[in-house]
Amino acid sequence: MIEIIRPLATIAASDALQASWNFLQKGGIFMIPLGLTAIAGTTAILYKFLALSRNRVIPETLVRQVENFPELARTHRIEPILREFEKGYSALARLSAVAVRHRGKPQRDIILAVESAAREETARLHAGIGVLDTAITVAPLLGLLGTASGLVTIFQGLSEAADHVIIARGIAEALTTTIFGLAIAVPCVVAHGYFSRRIEVLTVRLESLLADLAYACQKTAGQI
Repeated sequence: MIEIIRPLATIAASDALQASWNFLQKGGIFMIPLGLTAIAGTTAILYKFLALSRNRVIPETLVRQVENFPELARTHRIEPILREFEKGYSALARLSAVAVRHRGKPQRDIILAVESAAREETARLHAGIGVLDTAITVAPLLGLLGTASGLVTIFQGLSEAADHVIIARGIAEALTTTIFGLAIAVPCVVAHGYFSRRIEVLTVRLESLLADLAYACQKTAGQI
């Protein structure tokens, strides 16, 4: 039974690939930039999924250590957490290191130093979002260009001796590029909304943790 199923699965996969290739060929020359846009959008989505993972921004283990920082300072057990900050494996660690390096200063000065470093971290969190913005804008426009090109081909076939092959080719090009352009833009729009919301949530959480840490650094300055 398995020996029968395997050839059938291979044939089905081959047919699916051939159908996909035929579909892409119908779109004409505009399928090349659309394909590049699809690759760029997919790469940006995968990159943001990895870059915005909790371990890269706000690891739970580090959150607990930051929340317990005043207690650790009172008991003189902050050396491990200071080493963790200096490693800078996450956004929280890097910003916490800035706060700790300014310990002993007034809270306002610590907050200003953290805010300055936070601008760089915010830019890092938004890296790749611009690629999604571009894909969202460019993909439908390329699809419309392909549609216009297909319409030109259709009109060329509408003569006294109508060439039905040319007309069919123009219709296929017009529809294929439009479909492919929208198929690229829709996932990018969904991903853009998701990542923007996630960045907002992570940023608010970082602000809360770092405000408490800045207060702890000032309050425990003589104990650190």
